[in-house]
Amino acid sequence: MDQCTHEVRAEYWKGIIRACGQRPAGQSAKNWMDENGICEQSYYHWQRKFRQKAYEEMRKSSDAVPAVAEKPELSFVEIPYCSSAKKNGQMISGSTVAVIGTSTLKIEITNDISDSLLSLIIREASHA
Repeated sequence: MDQCTHEVRAEYWKGIIRACGQRPAGQSAKNWMDENGICEQSYYHWQRKFRQKAYEEMRKSSDAVPAVAEKPELSFVEIPYCSSAKKNGQMISGSTVAVIGTSTLKIEITNDISDSLLSLIIREASHA
């Protein structure tokens, strides 16, 4: 069978399969086929072909689409803490200069925190 003939027949059977899928509730597919003069063997042959083609296309497209990255798991690091201390009115390194808090979290920030660590803490604390 040439490609053109196959495509015409495929469209014809797609219409039949679609119509059978929209048959009245409670009516069996076999009963619908009998009423409409459809050969049951041909119906299921074409239905299987369409399902196989859809499955192959689905597998091809799932191979081409990258998987959605899951959120990375949280990791915790212990950050040494030194209590606040002042010497001659000046903050001493390691003393608390800011506190970030939520209902479940309290983070105390010191003078000697790096910009990258502060950015990371702020970004992660917003999700806490």
